[in-house]
Amino acid sequence: MTVEVSLEGKVALVTGVGPNIGSGIALALSKYGAKVACNDVDEAAIKACIARIERNGGEAIAAPGDVTDEAAVQGYIGTVLERWGRIDILVNNAALLGGRGVLDESAADFERAVRVSALGNFLNTKHVARAMAERGIKGSIVCISSSNGWSGTSGVIAYAFHKGGVNNFVRAAAMDLAPYGIRVNSFTPTAPNPDNPELLAERAKAGLGPGGILQGGPRGGLGGPTGNEPWRRPSRWTGQRSPMVPMGTTGTPTDIGHAVAWLCSDYARLITGTDLVVDGGARAKNFAYAPAEASELAGPLPLIVLDETPG
Repeated sequence: MTVEVSLEGKVALVTGVGPNIGSGIALALSKYGAKVACNDVDEAAIKACIARIERNGGEAIAAPGDVTDEAAVQGYIGTVLERWGRIDILVNNAALLGGRGVLDESAADFERAVRVSALGNFLNTKHVARAMAERGIKGSIVCISSSNGWSGTSGVIAYAFHKGGVNNFVRAAAMDLAPYGIRVNSFTPTAPNPDNPELLAERAKAGLGPGGILQGGPRGGLGGPTGNEPWRRPSRWTGQRSPMVPMGTTGTPTDIGHAVAWLCSDYARLITGTDLVVDGGARAKNFAYAPAEASELAGPLPLIVLDETPG
């Protein structure tokens, strides 16, 4: 017997379809058979994501709107329902990246970052879940967390705060929606290495490398510039980064997409209120663990590629 993950007949809504993680998840859901509604506040990002899905044989529509605006959320959800009559899958991915540490972050930027995550997850979950429940759809809702939501990183205090909130929001929402057969889970990646051909080409054109935490030489890490007070102390090691992930790589958005697609499939029918981690073992390791040199690591199996765009 061959077991194949299939999302045929399902409709998905993905928020925050920027060219890295969001686009990768949207493409994967499409490749596994779902029709995908692409949300973002950036219309160029939506168009690029739809074009990526369509050139790989999928079907997608735009669902533009601000995830913090309840009327806008209801509006684009209504558009999806009018077009396809249902929503089976919601992926809450919209968030603001970067930021500053607790000594330097502004109240306005902290509030804005938390607002996008908090209201984005809440409003989309609320209104998509209502649409599912009204139609008797036993759907799947996935909220994208981060390694920063489970362990400490300097320089991203707002991001760490709101990603930590995502983790318990998922558990509470899972309890609310279990009576309707609607599953709610979080998914934790950690700083994936980009693999979107368009994004890589854009970076190369700008004279930049592929990105990702295991690329390049010395760097200061995440977070904004620190002040110049004499009492300042460094909060991040700025030396050469070794492959600090046990498997030698944090993976790519395609790795995330494969796992999210499975989590949204009928094979995961009893999985709710939990977190799926795809990070090459990063969260599991002890602080004192140091992997071997990259050349000595066997590494994972080859990536199963979803984007058929020529490199």
